Amino acid sequence: MTAAESMTPAQAAAPQDDAGDGILGRRHRALTLGIISVVSLIAFEASAVNTAMPVAARALDGIGLYAFAFSAFFTASLFAMTLSGEWCDRSGPLAPLFAGIAAFGTGLVVAGTARSMWMFVAGRGVQGIGGGLVIVALYVVVGRAYPERLRASVMASFSAAWVVPVIVGPLVAGAVTEQLGWRWVFLAIPVLVLLPLVVMLPALRALPPGPPAGTADRRRILLALAVAAGAGLLQYAGQDLTPWALLPAAAGLALLVPCIRRLLPAGTFRARRGLPSVVLLRGIAQGSFVAAESFIPLMLVTERGLSATLAGFSLTGGGLSWALGSYTQSRRRAEPYRERLMSLGMGLVALAVVLMATVLVHGVPVWVAGASWVFGGYGMGLTISSGAVLLLKLSRPGEEGTNAASLQTSDALGSILLVGLAGVLFVSSGGGSVTTAAAGSAAPPHAFAAVFAAAAAFALVGAYVATRLAPREAAGRGVTSVPPSGDPGA
Repeated sequence: MTAAESMTPAQAAAPQDDAGDGILGRRHRALTLGIISVVSLIAFEASAVNTAMPVAARALDGIGLYAFAFSAFFTASLFAMTLSGEWCDRSGPLAPLFAGIAAFGTGLVVAGTARSMWMFVAGRGVQGIGGGLVIVALYVVVGRAYPERLRASVMASFSAAWVVPVIVGPLVAGAVTEQLGWRWVFLAIPVLVLLPLVVMLPALRALPPGPPAGTADRRRILLALAVAAGAGLLQYAGQDLTPWALLPAAAGLALLVPCIRRLLPAGTFRARRGLPSVVLLRGIAQGSFVAAESFIPLMLVTERGLSATLAGFSLTGGGLSWALGSYTQSRRRAEPYRERLMSLGMGLVALAVVLMATVLVHGVPVWVAGASWVFGGYGMGLTISSGAVLLLKLSRPGEEGTNAASLQTSDALGSILLVGLAGVLFVSSGGGSVTTAAAGSAAPPHAFAAVFAAAAAFALVGAYVATRLAPREAAGRGVTSVPPSGDPGA
């Protein structure tokens, strides 16, 4: 019997290792460059939108919906991520990846032509559908095309792909916003969609086949749709803050709570050791960081009088240090300490948010904002990339799509809930009527302080969850994948 004949089905489905071929070697070069192109496109959009958002929200008279404009992206992506996971496991990642890129570009056009804040929010939702399809498909590509020893390096390349966009994005977006108008920040980005399509297609067609295709789990797709609808209703209620808002809030909870418990791995919300805690930590990390970051440009523009360009540029250091943190976790000598690195990462995020809050005191130099976000970005680089590596390590062949969808669903849900909470805290503290500091009608500083306090508290919770990522030896292989039907005790 040959070595090939003695392989188990799981071994046969896994990508074969070649110790002499790195992620930019001949075998993987085209695919790696394609992935970097796609991630760079998403990164440029995120950096540009963060810079233009304060101006867009004021122009559309929608400051009260400022947080909703961010969370709509994540709400729509909740459904798209699960759909993409099932789609990838059934027929491979090519179709959902390209469908996602098309939807992403369409959403940018809708947002850029919006005549009201609600239309703008709808465009952000379409972007979220595209982003959800794309990110899960990319995880499946990594799981199927790269051997395990290269996956940490691929995840580091995801972060490295943000380096140029976070430097160039705020400067370009700020200049375009101030000279041509905020709409062109959105309308100019879709022309960049064609490059990733051209680069990735040949490499994707050459992907090794996955396990035999099954049928899509319609139950998981319907659960994801219910979760997205529930999250959307909660967001709407949170922005209303009237007695009538209790009705959509109750309906949202009735949809969200039972469905998300069945959509994520069993034991997620009890921080069960292993994969459930990996999934939970990613949601906490993403949510606490995004909740704080979403309000930083608005705070710097309205409280400290910075231009949109300088306010957006304050986040650049965080993007660079994120890439450095991701590179740190990719080193082989860091592998035995991965869980400790993730706990340290969440501690750094909490520290960064606390330091950012000090900028509300006008005696504190404004450069402290940019310096503090360097710590936060480094912490996120340690945590987010390590979480992706652990997820793929704990996934059986053929379950990469479902498990990646669970991870990304947690990311999106954490962002929705914590950005939504930040929006409620901000508006209820008097921040909904903010204009600019120069105009004499800035929000009370405690409105921003409430947002930062909540974000820092959740980051500290994440530091604790990071101590529960390694499965118990006695648990064996029982927690290494997502149960097909979830668990009521999740």
